[in-house]
Amino acid sequence: MVDIDAAIGYVVAHGDPVERARLSYLRTGQSPAPEIVERIAAGQTAAGGWPASTDGVIPSVDATCFRLNELDDLGGLHGAVVDRALGWLATVQRPDGTWQENESLAAVAPAWAMPGDPEATLYLTALAGFWFTVAEVELHPHLDLPARHAPTLAAAAGFVNSQLRPDGTWPSFLATGWHAAGLLHAQQYFYESARVQLVLGDRLHDMAPADVASMAAALRRVHLGDDWLLQAARKRLAATQRTDGGWDSAEGPVFDVNTTLTVLRACR
Repeated sequence: MVDIDAAIGYVVAHGDPVERARLSYLRTGQSPAPEIVERIAAGQTAAGGWPASTDGVIPSVDATCFRLNELDDLGGLHGAVVDRALGWLATVQRPDGTWQENESLAAVAPAWAMPGDPEATLYLTALAGFWFTVAEVELHPHLDLPARHAPTLAAAAGFVNSQLRPDGTWPSFLATGWHAAGLLHAQQYFYESARVQLVLGDRLHDMAPADVASMAAALRRVHLGDDWLLQAARKRLAATQRTDGGWDSAEGPVFDVNTTLTVLRACR
């Protein structure tokens, strides 16, 4: 079993004020102090997105989705800050339903966000579509009412579905899979979503702890994931927890607290 107390202790010891506020919400549902949300919102551009770095000025799709993830851990996707972010994402969706980063970010973009790259395009489209889905789940847990961003979601899901191979695999990064599964299921591509989840289950034993945590947290957030897949994910997380209570991030030690929070979100 995952040692939840040790994970909590690791975040308390090593987290910044935003990360500790995320922990409080995940543990007890305690709303953050206004200055915590303001700290995140301070980096939001006038257009509604966030740049990839503190000194950047061009909004990034990837960075904006990361901030939505943080805000979700602080009480859900609602409010003016979130509405502006989703509004910006909707305006920069391409006519074919995809998202790409601004070409001016090519010199600093990581592989998964490289402008013009087909694998990055599919990943960012699944990622952005997933966070639109989470926002709808926040408003309507059973997705039984028309979505606020229905055309945006439909176009994104249509593109993602068109890229799936017959065996359920996809021509992009691993993380594309769990974001695609949530987006597709919410848009009633049930069979396609189930195929993607089977592929994820087959690849679970090779996944890094950060990927296992992100997959389990994402599927749980949209009320998705067969019991066998989530149970297997928790077993792998228990086996990879460090003695200090944390988990290794795929992006280096500076993100270990974020990965540990993701595990807590997956296991709560």
